[in-house]
Amino acid sequence: MEKIKVGIIGGAGYTGGELIRLLLRHPQVSLTFVHSRSHAGQPVYSIHQDLADDTDLCFAATWEQKIDILFLCLGHGESKKFLSENKIASSIRIIDLANDFRLANDAGFGDRSFVYGLPELNREAIQQASNIANPGCFATAIQLGLLPLARAGILKEAFTTGITGSTGAGQSLSPTSHFSWRANNIQAYKTLTHQHLGEIMESLSKLNTGNQQPPIVNFVPWRGDFTRGIFISSQISCDQSLADLNALYSDFYSGHPFTVLSNQPLFLKQVVNTNKCMIQLEKVGRTLVVHSVIDNLLKGASGQAVQNMNLVCGLEEQTGLQLKANYF
Repeated sequence: MEKIKVGIIGGAGYTGGELIRLLLRHPQVSLTFVHSRSHAGQPVYSIHQDLADDTDLCFAATWEQKIDILFLCLGHGESKKFLSENKIASSIRIIDLANDFRLANDAGFGDRSFVYGLPELNREAIQQASNIANPGCFATAIQLGLLPLARAGILKEAFTTGITGSTGAGQSLSPTSHFSWRANNIQAYKTLTHQHLGEIMESLSKLNTGNQQPPIVNFVPWRGDFTRGIFISSQISCDQSLADLNALYSDFYSGHPFTVLSNQPLFLKQVVNTNKCMIQLEKVGRTLVVHSVIDNLLKGASGQAVQNMNLVCGLEEQTGLQLKANYF
């Protein structure tokens, strides 16, 4: 089989670096170029220093059309600007890791339309798509915890708390991303207003066809004093037994290789450096708590982007994503 030729726009950040690492080791991919305006001409390993001796690629100042897949790893709002300024052949499929095309009202751009790239929700549509809007990291973890309840028509309101590592803030330094601020420190931010709520609500409403009112998610995100990973806990009132709920989740995620239901307490090291989402249910009285954990840079970003590429290109979904957790 001829290898898939791919290029990356914006390869110097955290998600770009993770994407490079995955694609260099993907058995069906040829990484043609990695574009970066700020580091053009420099070796890729000068920024992603763990890649020394893994690749001789240098960051490119320009990009080329002789590719099959183009990954956009730009800042939010920059993908639309890039597509406006560059004519891209219609044969090139685009996977955007920013938030520019995630919502239904933004899914059309010129003659391109974008499919929301959460495989556990839209796998069949992704397989037929030419352009993918990769979900946000918090959105991925929260949705995977709540989608089965929405489909069953038993999700009315969720109270959700989630904590993320410092890599979720991106590579550019800000006052709250310095080690001296993050160490031994936790802070709530964007309380009830996080930018991922829009895509979460659209997905839940899509499945929640049995209720007239769309479900409500009250989300409080936290900055944590660790580098990578997201831990979500959502509280929901429901009357179903824990056994029935576990059966509901097992049925929903049957055939989805990266989402795993556990009956043991979860912790971040189970998923860090993998493309997995692990879910655990707990119930006391009428209160159900759904825990979900992911690596924000992999299942929450670059790993899911490769998963989407595999689906778009007709490959086995897990190709190039059999990764080992950093357990110790």
